[in-house]
Amino acid sequence: MVDTDYYELLQVERSADERAIKSAYRRIAMECHPDRNPGCKDSETRFKAVSEAYDCLKDPQKRAAYDRFGHAAFKNGGGFGGAGAQDFGSFSDIFENIFGEFMNGGQAGRGGNVLRGSDLRYDLEIGLDDAFHGKQVDLRVDTTIACQPCGGGGAKAGTSARTCATCQGRGQVRDRQGFFVVERVCPSCRGAGQTIADPCERCRGEGRVETQKSLEVRIPPGVDEGTRIRLTAEGEAGVRGGPAGDLYIFVHLKRHSIFQRDGNTLFARCPISITTAALGGAIEVPGLDRQKHEIRIPAGIQSGKQLRQRGAGMPVLNGRGHGDMVIQVEVETPTKLSARQRELLEEFRKTETGDECPNSQSFFGKLKALWEERAG
Repeated sequence: MVDTDYYELLQVERSADERAIKSAYRRIAMECHPDRNPGCKDSETRFKAVSEAYDCLKDPQKRAAYDRFGHAAFKNGGGFGGAGAQDFGSFSDIFENIFGEFMNGGQAGRGGNVLRGSDLRYDLEIGLDDAFHGKQVDLRVDTTIACQPCGGGGAKAGTSARTCATCQGRGQVRDRQGFFVVERVCPSCRGAGQTIADPCERCRGEGRVETQKSLEVRIPPGVDEGTRIRLTAEGEAGVRGGPAGDLYIFVHLKRHSIFQRDGNTLFARCPISITTAALGGAIEVPGLDRQKHEIRIPAGIQSGKQLRQRGAGMPVLNGRGHGDMVIQVEVETPTKLSARQRELLEEFRKTETGDECPNSQSFFGKLKALWEERAG
């Protein structure tokens, strides 16, 4: 593990975003790559150092640990950092790289996961109506594609790659750690098993170039906040003809003016007049299904009471049927009364016995009994 600050190695600020870190790594790694500096130990050492720094800072969890504890976060078994560390991606990849030769009869190496392009994330915000009905969206994604002049191979037209002298074409090298022999990705060829003496001028030996890709994506009905849609092989192109990564679209829902969502259930607060609450009636609620749903209001309904309309909620993602729509009644007290309305309400008050509102009568009865008990 190197002792130099990772941000200094990549020549970026500590507040740099993922894209800035990736761009800095590509630029510096291209300058000091062993293929471009054959026999130069300083370049090889620097390449390993910047690879180690990038491996840490591109991972949000590793970066958070490094920002808090520095290099100590990865010492004494505290992490996966180390000289020449590469992008393993997941535990299964680590297992495969450690035990790959045993599991594959000594044929591990060339064409492994290390050459696979990176997965990409795209955060998409849509309205609740679009989540209900589904939507066709056009995306523009910053990514990499195979270089056309070299056909993705990385070598200049008319030339070809040669067997890597470091790993003898295996794509992996061995390190002894105590009683264990650990295989890791070759730092010279990065797992390809080959090196390029005369790299393509367009991609500088990477076999891929940066571009912005346009995609047309169908968002299915029923998606929810955080739904992840995977587009296979629409991520970054692999190094020197390696397989492309995937594109993951994460769906986010805008706030709706009327409805709130909980799973496949739609909730809405609906104000009704005091006369409708007292006498009962019906209201019409337009649903996201573009239908008008008649909700029956029972006489004497109280504020906060919920009424359920079956099958008027969100569609089930990749399934059949819909959830429910739940209307929560909010009884609205009138604030503007005509003289006649006020007169009628005064007449109603004169006829009140207390039995019209039993909860109110019970509450004030309990207050009176409590007061008398304390006074006595």
